Amino acid sequence: MKDDRVYVQYIAERIARIERYTAAGEHAFYEDEKTQDAVLRNLQTLAESTQRLSEEIKQQYAVIDWRSISGFRNVVVHDYLGIDPRQIWRIVADDLPILKQVIHRMRRDLGAS
Repeated sequence: MKDDRVYVQYIAERIARIERYTAAGEHAFYEDEKTQDAVLRNLQTLAESTQRLSEEIKQQYAVIDWRSISGFRNVVVHDYLGIDPRQIWRIVADDLPILKQVIHRMRRDLGAS
């Protein structure tokens, strides 16, 4: 559980960074390659951290498709040229808010700060 707290906290921090980086909205995201790169990198490290969560905690919070997050990480690492900024924005706009809610519950349940 101690390791889970560390990874959950790290994931929460990545989500907060992504939210800051994308606060200017979708159009600004598409116009700024640095923002795209920063968001992509934070999504990658977030995904890597989910792979280190215990199976027990993943099962406890099965509302999240942990396998898809892991799969996304593999695409980023192995097929970087195939990444579409629209796909990244969809993840930020649609998937990240759900993950944020679950991570918030996980932090609370694990007693993370």
